[in-house]
This record gives sequence, structure tokens and C-alpha cells, in this order.
Amino acid sequence: RRRLRGVMGVTASTPAAWDGGLSQEDFMNKDECILLDTDDMVIGNTSKKKAHIFSQLAPRGILHRAFSVFLFDHEGKLLLQRRSDDKVTFRAVWTNTCCSHPLHGYNPTEVDTPDDVKSGSVMGVKRAAIRKLDQELGINPNKIDISRFKFLTRLHYWAADVVTHGPTSPWGEHEIDYILFYQLKEGEKIEMEPNPEEVDDVKWVTREQLLKQIDDFSLKEKNGSTLIWSPWFRIIVKRFLAPKWWKDLKRTLNTNDFVDGKIHRFDCSEEHFGGAGCAGAWLSLLKDPEDNKEEAKTAK
Repeated sequence: RRRLRGVMGVTASTPAAWDGGLSQEDFMNKDECILLDTDDMVIGNTSKKKAHIFSQLAPRGILHRAFSVFLFDHEGKLLLQRRSDDKVTFRAVWTNTCCSHPLHGYNPTEVDTPDDVKSGSVMGVKRAAIRKLDQELGINPNKIDISRFKFLTRLHYWAADVVTHGPTSPWGEHEIDYILFYQLKEGEKIEMEPNPEEVDDVKWVTREQLLKQIDDFSLKEKNGSTLIWSPWFRIIVKRFLAPKWWKDLKRTLNTNDFVDGKIHRFDCSEEHFGGAGCAGAWLSLLKDPEDNKEEAKTAK
């Protein structure tokens, strides 16, 4: 395998044959997502496949718990990944470092309680993040210090995968997403070996580069196709990451100024409405009025 020395002391390798043994379809049937009510209370579990099916009976699938990791180098650059063409949902889109799900049935547990959220420990989600950083990017779990994850907040969103599967897509996401930040120390080295069934490409970007790229709809992939961003990442960048968290990364990581204990709710952009259940705007009707005030401030 040819190895590429990445920025920030991170070594990446070009994707080759993945020897993990399980396909994306296998994981969809095997993995058990943690099902939730809208207050993030656990109400059960089901296969990842069932949780992500959009239908007339479940227009936005089944609400489940997720996490999003944002890994920064010591200079403050963010690692992005392009999801593999083999992914069932939202394939071939650029997004944050790692997005996935804590799962039911693991020991030690990946299921966090309300007390875990209140204390900010969320060890279950953090364990899941380390597991998936290994599975997706080949980052050795022993190289990640679980105590250095910063849990900021939770985001409740949904999106039909109509870009990949068409306007009546049977697939989508409906998640309460736990936001986790992690920054490498100066001189710290982490090796990556991306799993080609999960990750097609990676790159490090500055805040300014990302803001320019995410609004440039003329950008193309190496194969000439249009560069696409995941719907959750685009909203996170615009509402939270760029105007708040990344704008003062040191403050975000070293204080609790942006740790709020809330669940921020938002509908996806209208291009991701629809799907097999013909879903439309919904979460905007459930939002805390204070969220609307805060977004108005950010927009200014």
C-alpha cells in the first residue's frame, strides 16, 4: 500500500482492499442503533437498516442517536472525509472527520444516560467515536485519549437522501447528533489507513478554505462530478462551526462557554425534503424560541 504523509503529522494511505470482512450491507443489518424520543431518551433499539428507511409509515425514518467527530491538527486545521461510493446513505459527499452511531449491545456500553449528558462525560458516545475512527480511518484506538474529547452539544436534524437515490428515496438520516471536538498536540502523530468501503478521500482545511469551498458550487471532484457536502455538515458549518466553535477554537476546547446541554433542532435544506414518505418541514415547529433568537444573531 502506498502511504501518504498528511499535514499535521497524520499519515494517510490510499484506499486498498479492505480486509475487515463485513460489507456496508452487513453493517446495516448487524448494527443496532439506539432509538430515541425527541428529548433524547432511549426507547429501544433496531437495526441500522430499519432506522434509516424512509416510508409512508415512517416519513423521516426512526429517530436514533449519532455523533460527529471534528478532529483538528495543532494549527487548527480540520480533517474532512469524502464518504465512499459504497455507502448506502449519502455516498460520495464531503463531511466532517467521522459521523456515525453509538450502538446497542456493546460492552463497555455505548449507551449514555441523561446523567452522562448532564455531566458531559458521555463515555458511550466517546467509545463509539474511537471505534469508528479506527474502522473508517484506520486510526489506532490506542493513539486517541478518550479524556481529550470535548462534548459540546446535541443537534436534532433529518434529511432524505434524495441526491443519491432520487426524489422518492427510501433512505435518509434522522438523528440526535452528539458533537465531539478533538485536537492534536504540537508534534503529535497519528497514522491513518482509510477503509475504502467507508472513506474515499481525506483532506485538511482551514476555516477560511472551508467557508470558500462550501459556497463554491462550481467545484468538481477528480472524476469531474460536482462536489457535494453532507446536509448535516453544511448546516453545522453555517450555524455553529464557523461563527462560533471554530472561530475561537482554543476557547471552545478549553472552556465550557459553548457547552449548553441543549438539543438544537433544525430541518434540512429543502433540497433534502421528500423521500418515500414525502417529508417536509417539521423540526422548525418544535424549536426553542431561544434558538431562533440565537440564529438571528449569528446571521447578522
